[in-house]
Amino acid sequence: MLSVQRLLILIPAYNEQRAVGQVVHNVRRVVPGADVLVVDDGSQDQTAWEAEAAGALVVRHPFNLGIGATVQTGLKFARQQGYDMVIRLDGDGQHNPADIPTLVAALQARQADVVIGSRFLSQTANMAVPLSRRLGILTFAFLVSLITGRRATDTTSGFAGLNRRAIHSLAGLMPQDYPEVESRVILHKSGLTTLEVPTRMQARRSGVSSINHWRALYYAFKVSVAALIATLKDVPRAPKEL
Repeated sequence: MLSVQRLLILIPAYNEQRAVGQVVHNVRRVVPGADVLVVDDGSQDQTAWEAEAAGALVVRHPFNLGIGATVQTGLKFARQQGYDMVIRLDGDGQHNPADIPTLVAALQARQADVVIGSRFLSQTANMAVPLSRRLGILTFAFLVSLITGRRATDTTSGFAGLNRRAIHSLAGLMPQDYPEVESRVILHKSGLTTLEVPTRMQARRSGVSSINHWRALYYAFKVSVAALIATLKDVPRAPKEL
């Protein structure tokens, strides 16, 4: 087991009452010394109640704002409370909390400001990705690699660890709509380093993805344009030390 002071586990969740409680339990088992924050993005079910019952802190949006705003709320909380590290994973059970120590260790070793779990680097990956989504991921990976000059494999991963510099920067700069790809560009422009490490991904415990075949095409176009526009934005440099 791993116990780390000033570590926040951030779990964005929307209508995940069937999964979020078990996710919180699993996280607390792996990192008993960490605080767990669930940001409920205006759920219409018992997500907040299940998270609180499992022992998490809960912040609730009054209505649905989207994943970018939900993660940003958690990062603002972490910045305000002075956490040294944030590990973000999803509330649907797809990310394996047993991989959290891998992300934490890389941050502690100062290998990067942001450490991202990639399902495509794991030799034991056990989750098939639909062809339409895989093509989109490959497109985003090529685009991000080209823009940043650093190889990227899983640019839609929602499993990531951030140090204090990254927390401070993304708390104010987090993209609001499907933020993972665009945030890679923003991190690069702000002078923050990223590192991908192998992690495992599991089938979601409940619900279905909001991105179907046709939405995947729209998503791919929209995110690609957003990433390209991000290269033209004036992004402030991250503070050297915090």
